[in-house]
Amino acid sequence: MSLKVSSSITTKSIFFIFAVSITLIFGFIYYPFNKTVEASVSLKPKNQEIISLGKIVYDKNCASCHGVNLEGQKDWMSRLPDGLMPAPPHNETGHTWHHSDKYLFMITKYGIEDIIGQKYPNNMPAYKDILTDKEVIAVLSYIKSTWPNKVKKIHDQINDRENKQY
Repeated sequence: MSLKVSSSITTKSIFFIFAVSITLIFGFIYYPFNKTVEASVSLKPKNQEIISLGKIVYDKNCASCHGVNLEGQKDWMSRLPDGLMPAPPHNETGHTWHHSDKYLFMITKYGIEDIIGQKYPNNMPAYKDILTDKEVIAVLSYIKSTWPNKVKKIHDQINDRENKQY
């Protein structure tokens, strides 16, 4: 009788280990793939429908910190008394255009802390539970649509360089 109990426990243990292993393997395969798919985005600064949606999303979610005209907060390069940085401008005077489409999308969707993997004092929320991917792309497309052509061209070159690396 004890042999059957021991055999039954062993079978259950093996099944449990197998189920957990399959779940972990699926998670390791799916999670990075899912992030890669989300990260392969391209902004659409010439698409009027997307830009219109982006303006609405920007006005509702971004303008209160980054400014109605994308001008950012005063003295945006100097820390506030609480140690946080003011919201930077998203126009050509800021650094937004220095980053690739992929980076801008990931930072907007997941937040800086998720991207760098550690705590970082900031006021920028992660929008993964607030905005859809389409809305994130739309708001970033709207922002890019406001940049001078020279800045857009440089930003396109940044994207081209990044895309050649992968």
